[in-house]
Amino acid sequence: MEFDLAWLLLGLPLVFMFGWAASRMDLRQLRRQNRDAPKAYFKGLNYLLNEQQDQAIDAFIEAVQNDPDTSELHFALGNLFRRRGEYDRAVRVHEHLLSRGDLSSTDRDRAQHALALDYLKAGLLDRAEDALARLEGTAFEGEARLARLAIFERSRDWAQAAEVARKMHAAGQGDFSARQAHYLCEQAFAERAAGHTEAAIALLEQALRAAPQAARPHIELARLAHQTGDEARALDLLRALAAKAPSALPLAAALLTEIARSGGREAQVLALLSAHYAQAPSLDVLDAIVALGQTSPDAALPGTNDSRMWYLRHLEIEPSLVAAAKWLAGERLEHEAFHPQVQAALDAAARPLMRYRCAACGFEARQHFWHCPGCQAWDSYPAQRVEEL
Repeated sequence: MEFDLAWLLLGLPLVFMFGWAASRMDLRQLRRQNRDAPKAYFKGLNYLLNEQQDQAIDAFIEAVQNDPDTSELHFALGNLFRRRGEYDRAVRVHEHLLSRGDLSSTDRDRAQHALALDYLKAGLLDRAEDALARLEGTAFEGEARLARLAIFERSRDWAQAAEVARKMHAAGQGDFSARQAHYLCEQAFAERAAGHTEAAIALLEQALRAAPQAARPHIELARLAHQTGDEARALDLLRALAAKAPSALPLAAALLTEIARSGGREAQVLALLSAHYAQAPSLDVLDAIVALGQTSPDAALPGTNDSRMWYLRHLEIEPSLVAAAKWLAGERLEHEAFHPQVQAALDAAARPLMRYRCAACGFEARQHFWHCPGCQAWDSYPAQRVEEL
């Protein structure tokens, strides 16, 4: 059977026409999709501006379906899921981004950071720490280190926290010397609790070298020296504290009282406390002076050799309900029968004034904290009581 060239000549135009029609249909479909994707995207933005997150998520899902290769839509959708607390869906979105081979290195780092935030918000700290560690050497390195530092603090992994803080300090991301000293003090506390006194002393000495101006290493090392019977070393450390961080000396006032009584150093301790009180009157320092039986500064006058006269002198400097209540406790009143009721009322009123208050969040506590249990800030508690602020 012979092939008729006429059919070939007739078929070529038909093939061309069908191809042209198909391409026009593909172009129209592509244009329609490109129009639909921005519409859905802007619709989602409009819902976000109106704080309608459910509708915004639906709009972004529609946009992703119309344009699955756009990474920005995935980022927007993942962030929305995280804000709504749907962490599993946020993780799936960001993991999908990371699995794509066509993703740029910048977007890959961004997706890794977003995935770490998903784990953090979900409370999956081990996965978050692993995801954050992969951001070393990227544009998100600084943020990742701060987040890892917070994770190690929450888990009380002080050795890892100290290592991250050292890296941040060396990289010029801030002065983390005081934070490193706190971490070393925390490790020393654990060693001391385990009975490893020498290891605790070594850690505290290291903390003192890391932050020579920090108050906590001086106080903790002095307390340990006192417990081991080295009163001279303890007193030298607290003298150094008075010189380098005088505002923190009230925190060591009770310890100084113990050192004076056990080591026969009353005169030296009283000289240190009196000099500090003359420069910065403090209730804790005042209590230590009175506890050591220091006579009143007006002792040359008849009838003023009672150490409690220091409380009256303090009232001349500044009004203090705490000082007034402590002075009154040792007095005999005209109507002594009513003294217990009056004293109980004054003590109850003065008790809240003896608390410490965090300068960052306002959390109050009966004891001083180096690390606020409320807001997790370091060194946010002043050494002064609430009444003195």
